[in-house]
Amino acid sequence: MIKNSKIVQKFEEELIKKEKVNLIKNFQIMDAMYKEARALGVIPMKDPLDGWGIDAKIALVVNYVPKTSGKTILKARSK
Repeated sequence: MIKNSKIVQKFEEELIKKEKVNLIKNFQIMDAMYKEARALGVIPMKDPLDGWGIDAKIALVVNYVPKTSGKTILKARSK
């Protein structure tokens, strides 16, 4: 369990600054993922709109913001 998230966040930021972007490797990874998706039959999609209703419902649930404040919810949970 992370007790001091600020230390971890600082470490991650420093690591990102030190890492250099390897475009060739990134394109190779993307190309391999594309080939695997084609092999699995995921791309091209037979019907691009298939399942849009489910995606819309998930988006509604994920993006839902209750009208009560977060403090009210925390008080209710602590009881």
